[in-house]
Amino acid sequence: MSDVWLVVGLGNPGPGYAGHRHNVGYLVIDELARRLGSPFRAHKSGRAEVVEGRLGPPGPDTPRVVLVRPRSYMNEVGGPVKALASFYKVPPERIVVIHDELDIPFGTLRTKNGGGDNGHNGLKSLRSSFGTGDFYRVRAGIGRPPGRQEVSDFVLSNYSAAERKELAFQVDTAADAVESLITDGLEKTQQRYNS
Repeated sequence: MSDVWLVVGLGNPGPGYAGHRHNVGYLVIDELARRLGSPFRAHKSGRAEVVEGRLGPPGPDTPRVVLVRPRSYMNEVGGPVKALASFYKVPPERIVVIHDELDIPFGTLRTKNGGGDNGHNGLKSLRSSFGTGDFYRVRAGIGRPPGRQEVSDFVLSNYSAAERKELAFQVDTAADAVESLITDGLEKTQQRYNS
């Protein structure tokens, strides 16, 4: 078994989706890549971009991570992530998935291990490919759609002007939570970040 962690940011590829609520996982994974000081590069397994490095306080025990930005659409993300997990020999219990969460107010976070997919197509695809949902999740709250707006329209729409002002803080905090999860474990991370 490898000592590597796979950290996956969920989103849809392409500039047309970049500002959508559904793409907050991409924003967080980009922030983590910035902290590692490395650009994403295409992985030979296809359909994903990766950054390899060590995340956390410097030292001999600093965990090795592979940051993953899948290049497939949300509902097909399981295949590319499973291929990378096989390539790096990473079991589901060493995978962290960063995704948007409707049932959490915007600006708040929750971390957990396992659970259902709550209608999230990215989580559904991952569960289908791995045969389990037992991986870590960093859930970035986007809140519920206003009025009668369809959920699919809401998640595939841009953040409001007011939300964009707070978004950088949420992304930064989610990146901190990923680091905490990998270096300090779930319990301490939940105490710190589950607002």
